[in-house]
Amino acid sequence: MTTGNGPDDGDETPAPGTPGGPGQFSEEEIASVTGPGPDDAELDGVEAAAIEEGSDDDENVPDLQSSFEKLLAKSRNLSPDRIRTVLESVLFVAERPLSVDELYQATGIPRDPILQALDQLSGIHREGISGVVLYEVAGGWQFRTDPHSAEYVRRYLRVKPQRLTRAAVETLAIIAYRQPVTRPELEDIRGVDCGAVLKALMDRKLVKILGKREEVGRPILYGTTREFLEFFALKDLSALPTLREFHELTQEHRDIVEKEAAPPPPKAEGTVAALSDPNFTKRMEKNEAASEAALEELEEAMAAAERSQKVSASILESPPSPEKGDSEGPKPE
Repeated sequence: MTTGNGPDDGDETPAPGTPGGPGQFSEEEIASVTGPGPDDAELDGVEAAAIEEGSDDDENVPDLQSSFEKLLAKSRNLSPDRIRTVLESVLFVAERPLSVDELYQATGIPRDPILQALDQLSGIHREGISGVVLYEVAGGWQFRTDPHSAEYVRRYLRVKPQRLTRAAVETLAIIAYRQPVTRPELEDIRGVDCGAVLKALMDRKLVKILGKREEVGRPILYGTTREFLEFFALKDLSALPTLREFHELTQEHRDIVEKEAAPPPPKAEGTVAALSDPNFTKRMEKNEAASEAALEELEEAMAAAERSQKVSASILESPPSPEKGDSEGPKPE
């Protein structure tokens, strides 16, 4: 429906020059100006023109030809806050953990300020506080997502968590703790063939060939890789848990499972389980010895109290001693 000022009430065609209406030029005029473009074949011998320019004076364009001495001179004037932001940027774009020497070669910042800045960054970017955590892994430093956010990150990336089979974990643990180790030694410990598992671990770049042992047959020696340290977030092999820590961790998890997951056993089953415990006898003997010691202390205390009572009673029951004047008889008048 249009207003009464239009050329005709039934004509809804917009006027020229208005939005949605015909343009100021006809189609023939537009075609004469634009015309058909050249074929792609005509550009095969034409050199492309440069569409990006940059000068050495532009601070936003990195000068890749600058010497390391120039970089050192510039890094000396950086404030501690600026050093921290520079290291954050370099570590953020790095595809692998960077050591202090690599950070020094990349930034020209002295090693001591780098260590101080890394210590501050590890305090800022830590688990439970920041979504990006700074870890010291594989002899270097690397930014990683917070483990508490792993479920959300995996959902966004649409990736499945990387898991190892039980056979792979057992084989990898033996190699990690006993490297360099040969395949016959692995199979002697596990009791099964380890060829397929070894190949799978090497395909995952968790295990590598270190060389050959100087003995008959020259068997191949296997060891862990840098990717192994990154996979398990270990600083180096010395960060592996000791055997004692492993047993304590296992016992801790067993206690948690028994406390939270398992229902409380009936009294009869609890008694049987307690009696079957190899440490039950030792605990009973210890408790019995403690009870006997407490009983002896109680008996000694009762005997001391009885002796004190007898002494008190003898003092109260003894007759009063005569006065000195009475013993001399009557006084003369």
